[in-house]
Amino acid sequence: MNQTSTIKQKAGQFLHILLPILITQIALSAITFFDTNMSGKFGTNDLAGVAIGTSLWIPIQTGLSGILMGITPIVSHLIGSRQDKDVANQVMQGIWLSLIVSVLVLMLGGLSLTPILNFMNLEPAVRDIALRFLQAISFGIIPLFGYTVVRSCIDALGQTRVSMFITLIALPVNVGLNYLLIFGKFGFPRLGGVGAGVASAITYWVIFLIALLLVYRTEPFRGLRIFRRFYVLSLSSIKELLKIGVPIGFSIFFETAVFSAVTLLMSRFDTVTIAAHQAAINFASTLYMIPLSICMSLTILVGFESGSGRLKDARQYSIMGIGTAAVLSLLTALVLLFAGNHVAGLYSDEPEVISLIQHFLIYAIFFQISDAIATPTQGVLRGYKDVNPAFVICFIAYWVIGLPVGYLLATYSSLGAYGYWIGLITGLGIGAILLLARLVRVQRRFQPQKL
Repeated sequence: MNQTSTIKQKAGQFLHILLPILITQIALSAITFFDTNMSGKFGTNDLAGVAIGTSLWIPIQTGLSGILMGITPIVSHLIGSRQDKDVANQVMQGIWLSLIVSVLVLMLGGLSLTPILNFMNLEPAVRDIALRFLQAISFGIIPLFGYTVVRSCIDALGQTRVSMFITLIALPVNVGLNYLLIFGKFGFPRLGGVGAGVASAITYWVIFLIALLLVYRTEPFRGLRIFRRFYVLSLSSIKELLKIGVPIGFSIFFETAVFSAVTLLMSRFDTVTIAAHQAAINFASTLYMIPLSICMSLTILVGFESGSGRLKDARQYSIMGIGTAAVLSLLTALVLLFAGNHVAGLYSDEPEVISLIQHFLIYAIFFQISDAIATPTQGVLRGYKDVNPAFVICFIAYWVIGLPVGYLLATYSSLGAYGYWIGLITGLGIGAILLLARLVRVQRRFQPQKL
């Protein structure tokens, strides 16, 4: 990354960082998209089973990945303050933490998964698919969390095109394995939705090994001597990473978990409704990659500028990023409004399911507007290392306000399943307002330092 002095230069650097991240996130989201889509083409039970399995897994994955992503602002600040020699140790500590996290997830999942699924009111076939899907994907937990650390380092150095390259390799690998394992082509076992879990686990190993190879052998990572020296576990370094990463992880967890909680609460509805809800959420999550990519870009850029003491530049990047997300959210809203029927047809061939998906997508329009403000704002706050208030705001907005409102509307009004979506929209909107207010306060606090 380079120091910039004009808005034009900042726009160029912003796009240079953003576009590869956006392509990377869309490709990663596409892995989940194809898991859901191809399982739905196999059968409605498989779509519902993968939906339940994904709803249990995604909050854990994204929340814990968020903790490990704390390495991004740490490395950005080190590079901005020219402490390059400390980067390799910080990355190694992140790998140690990823191993610890992986072992804990595997142990807790082994103990709790079956009781959780037994507690839910699921059809036996759906429950069985969900269980076996999660068991299959568990074989990819260690490489997935390891890759999260390596990728966070790659992106923090501004080398977002490297992450894009890795992910673009992973996508055809995943889709190809889905085709072979879900439908049983070319002599492979016909596993249905469970095959999507097997394919994802193998894909996680592929991207992790490729990332390790590139970081070890290519510049600028080679110059930083990443993975060229063994560093023992350092409790002080782990503590620093957790201090930043835990609030980030909890913020992400609170947002993703509330969507999963809604899916689980909707298990009292029929299989068609569950499948349609998950399909609509899946497509909305794909569109969410736009504000999320802007969020990640802003963390890198604001972290670099604030680490260098250029707070005016950091503020200009924040305005540019949030404004861009707001404009793009209007475009994605038009996609959902005018192409909802075509989108729904991607997930199912059954008219009843398609009709329900299309109705859910209308509500998803309002998600995009709130996310366009809330998500990039969190990225800016992370760049300033101001992470604790954000997870408190997310908890209040999504769990104290959004989910209860949705439950009340779904249970005690004629809205039914749509009531949950209105509750989600309410929580997301309140969260966006509170996060923006926090950012204004943080930037005002730094104002005297710019004089």
